[in-house]
Amino acid sequence: MDKLVDIFCDVDDFCTIFIPQWEQQCLTDGTRKRKRSGRMTMSEIMTIIIAFHTSHHRDFKNFYTGYLARFFKSEFPNLLSYTRFLEVMPNTVIPLCSYFSSLKSEATGIEFIDSTSIKVCHNLRIPRHKTLSGLASRGKGTMGWFYGFKLHLIVNHQGGCRKNHACKCT
Repeated sequence: MDKLVDIFCDVDDFCTIFIPQWEQQCLTDGTRKRKRSGRMTMSEIMTIIIAFHTSHHRDFKNFYTGYLARFFKSEFPNLLSYTRFLEVMPNTVIPLCSYFSSLKSEATGIEFIDSTSIKVCHNLRIPRHKTLSGLASRGKGTMGWFYGFKLHLIVNHQGGCRKNHACKCT
């Protein structure tokens, strides 16, 4: 968490440009909706999510309630309760994906490829699994067979992710 300010500045610069353009492109159903701003800005929420994924915490609840709320209360004075933060988190999916997409770099010719499995359910429960039955499939990784997806990551020798790369999930 040494680079929390750097992460926030980068995310905030992105949000000041992206959010107004995104809101202008959004379609409405014709009903009037309240456009009230929340206690936390989109850049603060995105910074917390990125900080969790760069930390060594294993679960988000302990990170949020035990670490962030205790030691970083001064950096986030309008910190939401844990349950309210979980309700607000899905609103950041599109800005987060766009932010990560903007960080991609060009292909240089020297690239490293790695993959990890994202398990959906235990192998014994595959016949009863209904949530992702049309998308998930069986695959084999270093730890044996699994049911789910395989996430591929391609990084060039400068540490940048490759642009315009379509990953195929197993």
